[in-house]
Amino acid sequence: MPSSNVVFRFLAEPTDVNFGGKVHGGVVMKWIDQAGYACAAGWSGHYCVTVSVAGVKFRRPILVGQIVEVEAKIAHTGKTSMQIFIQVRCGDPKTRNLVETNHCVISFVAMDETGYPVAVPEYIAVSNEDKKLENYAIKMKEIAIETETLLHKSEP
Repeated sequence: MPSSNVVFRFLAEPTDVNFGGKVHGGVVMKWIDQAGYACAAGWSGHYCVTVSVAGVKFRRPILVGQIVEVEAKIAHTGKTSMQIFIQVRCGDPKTRNLVETNHCVISFVAMDETGYPVAVPEYIAVSNEDKKLENYAIKMKEIAIETETLLHKSEP
């Protein structure tokens, strides 16, 4: 059975900051995408593409020198898609007391060598926490689909 989660840990570096001296939101989004891809590819055994990111809210800044932990966890699977819950935490590397900076659900689709979607292994939530996370991921997927539908309805 493939692993259902991936954890990246590293230090926030001076090259990661914006003009305000905090880690740039775009850098955090890159980390989210990288951890999500590693999780999706590991689960599916295929190259994967990002479809959407839902529910991103930045709660607190990440500072240079803080340890950053980006955890990606399979929350739900469809036929060819995977919804992955991502949680970003940071803190002082000496104490390892980490606090959440943000979380989101990122959707990936597994692809074959010719660029067509392929089936992924089914994820079955077992614990109550995993079932809550799966329900959240399904809702975020529905919201992403609704949002896209709204955009197309408003086109002339």
